[in-house]
Amino acid sequence: MTDLLSLQGLTKAYPGVVANDDVSFTIAEGEIHALLGENGAGKSTLVKMIYGLVKPDSGAMQLFGAPYAPPEPRAARTSGVAMVFQHFSLFEALTVAENVGLGMEDAPPMGQLSREIREVSHAYGLPLDPRRLVGDLSAGERQRVEIVRCLLQDPKLLIMDEPTSVLTPQEVEILFATLNKLKAEGTSILYISHKLEEIRALCDGATVLRRGKVVGSCDPREKSAAELAELMVGEALTPPERAPAAHGEVVLHVAGLTSEHVDAFGTKLQNVGFEIRAGEILGIGGVAGNGQDELLSALSGETIGPEETVRIRGEAVGHLPPNARRLRGMLTAPEERLGHAAAPDMSLTENGILSGWQRQDLTRAGFLRRGAARTFAEEIIEAFDVRTPGPHVAARALSGGNLQKFVIGREILQQPDILVVNQPTWGVDAAAAAAIRQALLDLASKGAAVLVISQDLDELMEVSDNFAALNAGHLSAPRPARGLTMEQIGLMLGGAHDMDVADPAEAHHIKEIYEEGHS
Repeated sequence: MTDLLSLQGLTKAYPGVVANDDVSFTIAEGEIHALLGENGAGKSTLVKMIYGLVKPDSGAMQLFGAPYAPPEPRAARTSGVAMVFQHFSLFEALTVAENVGLGMEDAPPMGQLSREIREVSHAYGLPLDPRRLVGDLSAGERQRVEIVRCLLQDPKLLIMDEPTSVLTPQEVEILFATLNKLKAEGTSILYISHKLEEIRALCDGATVLRRGKVVGSCDPREKSAAELAELMVGEALTPPERAPAAHGEVVLHVAGLTSEHVDAFGTKLQNVGFEIRAGEILGIGGVAGNGQDELLSALSGETIGPEETVRIRGEAVGHLPPNARRLRGMLTAPEERLGHAAAPDMSLTENGILSGWQRQDLTRAGFLRRGAARTFAEEIIEAFDVRTPGPHVAARALSGGNLQKFVIGREILQQPDILVVNQPTWGVDAAAAAAIRQALLDLASKGAAVLVISQDLDELMEVSDNFAALNAGHLSAPRPARGLTMEQIGLMLGGAHDMDVADPAEAHHIKEIYEEGHS
């Protein structure tokens, strides 16, 4: 196979850290190539250099055998390199066509662009209506907008960063079919994901980074997920284990929870109800945008409502704000790390104070106890292996995975009676994800009630005692997680809450209907 992109000795250093150290590898034409590594391994810096967002300190790149050094993303796109980012860059108040046009260098007239969107999206199995507002689209449909915007520019190399984190199993199958079609047409794909089974199923080759250096390359189809994880972290991973424990009394009871959406394009909760006992982990799955943020906001107290809708150990707290609920033992960790779970420009010590000042006794007579706050931050950093020079570092300076470990650790070390977490391991590497899941299991084993909201179905099946699905603000009745199949889960995520999905024929029929609606 002919090399499409060649990297030779790429190095990029920042104050106190070498992000990429003499990185070299090649991507062939028509190859789906995985880039693997822990959080902080240097993956993001590397793809930013390829896409023209960051200039390397040394080293060189070649595209189709010619020197390649894009000074900005526009030059990369002109050269045939496109990128679909993990976080979508779309305007919710604009239509699909308007969003696509904004991302193009020389967008054609809107009528012509709309025709091209329809043609290309249908040709690649990602149908879109160019007239629809992006704010009304599901997470999977929004990702289609990003991909189609790239495809309209006829890329030769498509970089994809965590592309399946917001998709149902059925939507993942559709995406993989699209990527394989692109591969057959000669397009190369650089694929970043922490979902190792996906890497094994999709990719032809893989390059593994560890602390900025290339430590190996392989054909992922010839490796197990455990072997790939070991390459990434340098040691064998121990699967999370849970000490056996009986469930106790009901600690959190939710009934008739109906709330308005958090923003103009959010999802209204519709009569949500469930309960969690001491020592139990309830997993709630759902595609992004189906009410997860609204549910966490209603439970945390950021959104208040009728007092009877939320009860902690029998006490009605639906009308109480966050601090009052935290004093009663219910702690939460939202999905958005920067700006919601953590203040970007504040130090880790200060971010520890934000949610821990009451339960950790970090104030005295109205004054902060700086020494105690610093000690609390240091305890989080040590207990959860947060890779950082120290507690004085600003939150925004940490990689996404390390900040996530700090945020989760901050809540767990406060020993909550109830912990509600949204996307606890989103974008986190295999080792860190295993550590976070083990911490959640340990917390439940000590008698806490844990609610895990996640789009990672493997994660939910690994830690949950019971599972429920959130779809368009409606929550299905919880079912025992043990024994649920991926097809059953996929149907629940698609809104088939009230059917007996144990009937294979009926399940297959509904699955076809659901997939038809997403094709």
